[in-house]
Amino acid sequence: MKILVAVKRVIDYNVKVRVKADQTDVDLANVKMALNPFCEIAVEQAVRLKEAGQADEIVVVSVGSKSCEEQLRTALALGADRAIRIDTDDGPDSLSVARLLAEVARTEQPGLVLLGKQAIDSDNNQTGQMLAALLDWPQGTFACAMTVTDDGVEVTREVDGGMQTVALTQPAIVTTDLRLNEPRYASLPNIMKAKRKPLAVIEPAALGVTVASNIRLLSVEPPAGREAGIKVGSVDELVDKLKNDAKVI
Repeated sequence: MKILVAVKRVIDYNVKVRVKADQTDVDLANVKMALNPFCEIAVEQAVRLKEAGQADEIVVVSVGSKSCEEQLRTALALGADRAIRIDTDDGPDSLSVARLLAEVARTEQPGLVLLGKQAIDSDNNQTGQMLAALLDWPQGTFACAMTVTDDGVEVTREVDGGMQTVALTQPAIVTTDLRLNEPRYASLPNIMKAKRKPLAVIEPAALGVTVASNIRLLSVEPPAGREAGIKVGSVDELVDKLKNDAKVI
């Protein structure tokens, strides 16, 4: 089985995000970038399936400018076999990304497509679902556990009421949640090997897709500041504060 994993370049989650002075966007100047954490979980799951003998090739794909090749090399160091970069300007909308990934999936013919459930920058949680709709493939979203079976894939997903297990026939699409696994660290030998692994660059026109965005960013504002909390000396004082100051009881 071939596994296709979509990954995205985002601001490192340890970095405090800054907004540009004119509030037109997030300031990316001299900011550390990294592999989206949910995408990293998807790569780890693919590698584990390969180590278990349930997959024979892992292909990672990213949509963006040349800068995202750094994150593709990271995925290769974690265990992927080859990489594909679809050359576009950074920040295409979810539907454009899904259309591009759909054409790659039709070409590569994977048995399983793994994506992070969302990117920590845009937080849209759309691409996996749109991809499933475009390909008309079964999907399991928010996966916290998954098992490859003779008949397909069983995915346990987190829902509002608890856990739900769905059985998918292959080819299938799975979006990964935080509790699916804990990604490994790339070792130095694997980082060096990743530099020699193949990385192909494809133009959207070669896939027959025109990249266009139906979303216009109007402004970006930082969250409002929060007042510092206070300590109370007794339960009676706490009740008094909640009743008379906060007026929540």
